Amino acid sequence: MLTVNIHEAKTHLSRLVEQAARGESFVIAKAGKPMVKVTALDAPAAGQVRRLGFMAGRIEVPEDFDRMGEAEIERLFASAP
Repeated sequence: MLTVNIHEAKTHLSRLVEQAARGESFVIAKAGKPMVKVTALDAPAAGQVRRLGFMAGRIEVPEDFDRMGEAEIERLFASAP
């Protein structure tokens, strides 16, 4: 993996970012000590849309979901008499 010092990274940032975006991660070092690793983000491909509700119809939430465990929670947090 490529290691560059901070000055070189500042000078060639655009080129280095393009390389990282293509999957060629690199390390930025200060005085020879590795400080950070620059790598591409896992972003959706162009035209790919992340959508809400992709599990619709595949799972079912019980009607009493918001009341499940109500008695136990009340018992745990009830103030002393």
